[in-house]
Amino acid sequence: MATQKAKAWSVVVMSTMAFTVCFMVWMMFAVIGIPIKTTLNLNETQFGMLVAMPVLTGSLIRLPLGMLTDKYGGRIVFAILMASTVIPIYLISYGTAFWHYLVTGLFVGIAGGSFTVGIAYCARWFPRNQQGLAMGIFGAGNTGAAVTKLVAPTLVVVWGWQSVPQAYALVMLAMVILFWFFTYDDPGHKVGKSVTMRDQLLALKDPRVWKYCQYYSIVFGGYVAMSLWMTKYYVAEYGFNLQSAALLAACFSLPGGVLRAVGGWFSDKYGAHTVTWWVLWLSWMCLFILCYPQTDFTVQTISGPKSFHLGLNVWVFTALMFIMGIAWAIGKASVFKYISDDYPHNIGVISGIVGLAGGMGGFLLPIMFGALVDITGIRSSCFILMYGIIWVSLFWMYWTEVRGVPRKDASPATAEAFE
Repeated sequence: MATQKAKAWSVVVMSTMAFTVCFMVWMMFAVIGIPIKTTLNLNETQFGMLVAMPVLTGSLIRLPLGMLTDKYGGRIVFAILMASTVIPIYLISYGTAFWHYLVTGLFVGIAGGSFTVGIAYCARWFPRNQQGLAMGIFGAGNTGAAVTKLVAPTLVVVWGWQSVPQAYALVMLAMVILFWFFTYDDPGHKVGKSVTMRDQLLALKDPRVWKYCQYYSIVFGGYVAMSLWMTKYYVAEYGFNLQSAALLAACFSLPGGVLRAVGGWFSDKYGAHTVTWWVLWLSWMCLFILCYPQTDFTVQTISGPKSFHLGLNVWVFTALMFIMGIAWAIGKASVFKYISDDYPHNIGVISGIVGLAGGMGGFLLPIMFGALVDITGIRSSCFILMYGIIWVSLFWMYWTEVRGVPRKDASPATAEAFE
């Protein structure tokens, strides 16, 4: 008979593996969308819709999934969620028209709701002082975005893009079986039957929830959007082929997933506010540099006109994206540390609301990226948009937290800074 501690870690390990597979599926169009775009002759806005469609479903479903997790437990909800995506994933390989991919993408997007289920499922197996670490380890499943960028391009080159959804459907089916046999249920983790849907939704009246939604729309929504957009960005901006572009794009996606556990540990040690504050500032600095477009200009000198080129080369660009990937990985964990600290008894619902906001950011941003490129013709306009969103969060945090009363979870050094 497994001990409670062994059950807890088994739940975290299997949930992390399951979330990794779900995220691989969720990010699939970031790679297969490129040959589909070429075949169907899509413009940038249509491409943004194509890659973002799964994110829409995965976002909208997060709140109801969080409520179901609180009510019925994470094990059964997670297993049913994964099983429901197997057939839609496989059907993508038979698509021939734009609307085929949009419709199947909506059903496949259900996999993205797995985050809300898993985060509440894992957190409840651990005491409060370890919840940040547990949620961070689970959140490392975001590396599924990097796995797709490393695996899918090879499948596309060797067997064609249709092989990717076919292979992913089989992987998802295998994961459902493994998850069910190596996870556990604890009735004590469920909310009482007296708790109604209205009681759960009262959280929407809390202004702190909306603030955390704003933070998460950057560190998660921005991460999803950039993960979907970067492979194509490398192809269009720097002229790489699909495999090389996906490999370089993984430099952003990989740390954005793996280091989430580190963010959980930092958040347990230094507090959610301190970590999130520095994450936002580091992101602001990276985006300030990334905003600048490739520029050619001529200066009249005493010896005649001289032309200059100003812009980021691929190595500086990749380094900045790598740094931002690290920052957002840590930030994804710190935002959920806020939630576990402030709402220990209804993590599922709150994480559902915040996850929905983050997911909607991941859905809307790629479409906005594409529209901005179509309108302005400037590829770096996606970073200009993100730069503006970061400013909103920094001002909001400054007026509500930095100028206010220090949080209970703040470290002594942070508390002194408020005095």
